[in-house]
Amino acid sequence: MKTFSTVKLLLGMVTLGLAVAGGTFDANASVPLPIVEQASGAASLAPLLKQITPAVVSISIKGRAAPSKNASSSKGQRAQRSGSLRDLAADRQMRATGSGVVIDAGEGIILTNAHVIDGADEITVAFADGRELQAKRVGSDAATDVAVIRVQAQVLPTISIGDSDRLEVGDFVLAIGNPFQIGQTVTSGIVSALHRNNLGIEQYEDFIQTDAAIYPGNSGGALVNLHGELIGISTAFLGVGNTNPGMGLAIPVNTVRSIADQILKYGEVRRDRSGIMF
Repeated sequence: MKTFSTVKLLLGMVTLGLAVAGGTFDANASVPLPIVEQASGAASLAPLLKQITPAVVSISIKGRAAPSKNASSSKGQRAQRSGSLRDLAADRQMRATGSGVVIDAGEGIILTNAHVIDGADEITVAFADGRELQAKRVGSDAATDVAVIRVQAQVLPTISIGDSDRLEVGDFVLAIGNPFQIGQTVTSGIVSALHRNNLGIEQYEDFIQTDAAIYPGNSGGALVNLHGELIGISTAFLGVGNTNPGMGLAIPVNTVRSIADQILKYGEVRRDRSGIMF
């Protein structure tokens, strides 16, 4: 049971991305939160993150550079992979990184963005425990910017899948990824809006908008709720530059799962002429 003073303390920690369950509060209210009071007496999301962050991986690719599909548009840009180009003789070799999320440990299935692995000849997945595994492309869908890759390993971390249809504006979320190739990073915020479209980023757009910071290299990373469930794949941001992302955008996980199921079944997404999947 939480005292009223404890509830006031938790409500005051909005900047840390901590959320309380809906409803009114009184002196006898029980507040179910994924927060553990550490030995120091401070509330923390660290125990939750220790469970889910191992399932968020860094993806690096090597390949031949193609004309960039990651350039900013007049309205927004993808949270593109971080990388560099090197001129080698007659061709241009590309080395770049992004993020991904393990959703099926048994099959080694990892979700990411299509633009993260675009042009890749080699895909390497780095895990939090130091392992680096070669991955194979299962398939990708440029229209929604969803891709599926697979690794072979006996023991893999995984993350629970949530229901993005149940999201509401104001829900607290955490973004986990590998921005600027500096290593795994967690940011926090709220769901700022739902069903964002007509942004000129993807052919099919139905984004979750969040103020959790999403930077280049976060592409393909996880947007999770405070139950530790994956509710979106980070893909783009609206802002004035790479260091000021402004508003982050994520593909709802229900959309991602639908696309991924088609890729796993057919190796591609099948649509009729109207663009509807079948």
